[in-house]
Amino acid sequence: MTIEITEIQGTGACSIGHAVGDRWEVGSALVPAGICGWAYAAMLPFLQPLRFGGSFPWEAEGEALVCCPDPANPVVFRLRVAD
Repeated sequence: MTIEITEIQGTGACSIGHAVGDRWEVGSALVPAGICGWAYAAMLPFLQPLRFGGSFPWEAEGEALVCCPDPANPVVFRLRVAD
């Protein structure tokens, strides 16, 4: 199952240069090219359940919102099962 990752909110200056609207796809266990490793590590606990049909009761079906762990420059990503 493919998961789309989209930055939906960001403040400050991301040290990697991510900006609102940036998108990646995850279709295997590989890290998408160009994505911040720290942000991706924060996403992993949410990516794996979504990839295998799981969901989270506090999120829309097939989605999860994840924040980058940099408290000085928070960036929010939407993870969504691709149609």
